[in-house]
Amino acid sequence: MLAVTETQLMTWLAAFLWPFLRVSVFVVTAPVLGTRALPARVRLIFAVGLTIILVPLGGMVAPAGPILSPTGLVIAVQQVLIGATLGLVLRAIFLVFEFSGQIVAQQMGLGFAAMVDPASGAQVPVVSQLYATLGILMFLAFNGHLQLIELLVNSFTLMPPGTNGITRAALAFVIDWIGQLLAMGISLMLPAIAALLIVNLVFGVIARSAPQFNIFSIGFPILILFGIAVLLMMSGILADQMEAVFTAGFTTAYEVLRRP
Repeated sequence: MLAVTETQLMTWLAAFLWPFLRVSVFVVTAPVLGTRALPARVRLIFAVGLTIILVPLGGMVAPAGPILSPTGLVIAVQQVLIGATLGLVLRAIFLVFEFSGQIVAQQMGLGFAAMVDPASGAQVPVVSQLYATLGILMFLAFNGHLQLIELLVNSFTLMPPGTNGITRAALAFVIDWIGQLLAMGISLMLPAIAALLIVNLVFGVIARSAPQFNIFSIGFPILILFGIAVLLMMSGILADQMEAVFTAGFTTAYEVLRRP
């Protein structure tokens, strides 16, 4: 008869619990995986299956000490914080596309045309939702979903359970990077913003010089058509710009894991 001691049982449980906490929080917060379009049960099954695969793959050793102890609580909080930080860093990538689309929508006069975002459940402009959807498709085309899993595997090598976890320097680095990310979002749509601004200025000059001419009755549809044309012309360089944003996001995630 196979005899299993309490110490062995706790060791086996800890070897699964610590990675599961990190993986489950990462699955909830990461892009594509954490979308509300996926039922919670599917995400839970995916997190459990991914943990079962990653535990022997990563060659992880559970930290010494019981699970139900102050040390175990600290380790659990560390795993949750690591998974949440990595997931939110990559989720912030898609805020660039939504932010850019929102600015362009305001310039086109489509700020009022909103729809429900299935990923967040919030009301967003149509142009913003369009760019968010394109971002997800580009992310999958560039094997971003595979890079997510690779990042998760490497995180257990760079920051195994029981280490110091996410440091203040890493959090400060993430906050600073988010500011740069917003600037990247503006530069992403800068040609479209500049072109639409010029059109708005032309309409303003016409309305000022010829008050009897009802510029708003024809200017609004012209502005929308011109905005769509500009977005179509920018589609040729959009793939390279999105790839640069994805690369910056994964580089930042790895930098967070390497920060002392």
